[in-house]
Amino acid sequence: MPGDTPGAPEAYARTFEGDGMATVELRFSAQPEHVRTARLVAAAVARRAGVDEAVLDEVRLAVGEACSRAVGLHRSHGITAPVSVALTEEEKAFSIEVGDSVPGPGADPTESGAGDASGGGSGAGSARPDSEADGEGEDEMGLAVISGLVDDVEVRSGAGGGVIRMSWPTADAAVRP
Repeated sequence: MPGDTPGAPEAYARTFEGDGMATVELRFSAQPEHVRTARLVAAAVARRAGVDEAVLDEVRLAVGEACSRAVGLHRSHGITAPVSVALTEEEKAFSIEVGDSVPGPGADPTESGAGDASGGGSGAGSARPDSEADGEGEDEMGLAVISGLVDDVEVRSGAGGGVIRMSWPTADAAVRP
């Protein structure tokens, strides 16, 4: 597996087709400079999937917001796991899922490996409570921007992390009744 080899690249992408849906997966280290790459890949895959040209800017902006949010969460919680992006071409829609590895509210931070191994009381490795208070307004603003750009958006959070799922109709869906 490419991500398991020593010296593996910072970003990793693969494409596969199963049960009729083409999917591109992108994983990148939680660095702000990788967000631009995710935006560019998302726009290119969306175009190929048949998303209307007029909507591509919205796709780019929404993916940028979702990836920036995931990067910020990883960095503020000291998580080294990569941010994941799955771009899926479905029969009548194109969807993007941006995932982070930050446990949701009430989850045990030690389960995800996000805990601070030094045991120091800085709170940097805690699971969203104290350290989220500062970034909570920024997080809510990012989600509001995404909601304004995307009609079909779903936000989920659990012990394994959070996912923002966004989808747009493809040209095929607009033509069919």
